[in-house]
Amino acid sequence: MVNIGLSRVDDAVAAKHPGLQSYAACQSRAFMAGTGTFILGTAGLFTIQKVLQKKLPYPLQWNLFISILVSSVSSYTVTRWETQKCSDLWLLLETGKVPDRSPQTPPEVHTEDEAKDTGKTKYGDVMQ
Repeated sequence: MVNIGLSRVDDAVAAKHPGLQSYAACQSRAFMAGTGTFILGTAGLFTIQKVLQKKLPYPLQWNLFISILVSSVSSYTVTRWETQKCSDLWLLLETGKVPDRSPQTPPEVHTEDEAKDTGKTKYGDVMQ
């Protein structure tokens, strides 16, 4: 048995996927980065709002709400980015190829004028 975090993985599975421990470590770092972003973001925003409260007074509950809301969104974003990196690492370790994350170009749309000139319908059927 191989330990990955708190769980145990069968030796056969670990042998079949040699990058499993690297992937698990990457995921752990991603989740810790998200947790750190939430904690530090909440504390930082709360402190900034307390300083600004002299000029723009509003209740403490809104101060907490805004800090937690913005930190939650930031934490989610950081965790998602880091998890995407871990997924790319896993695919690289398993297949040897880096996935293509570039935006795909939309398929060409033919107009009816082009379809009449080429003898094709707008659906791509050939007219006789």
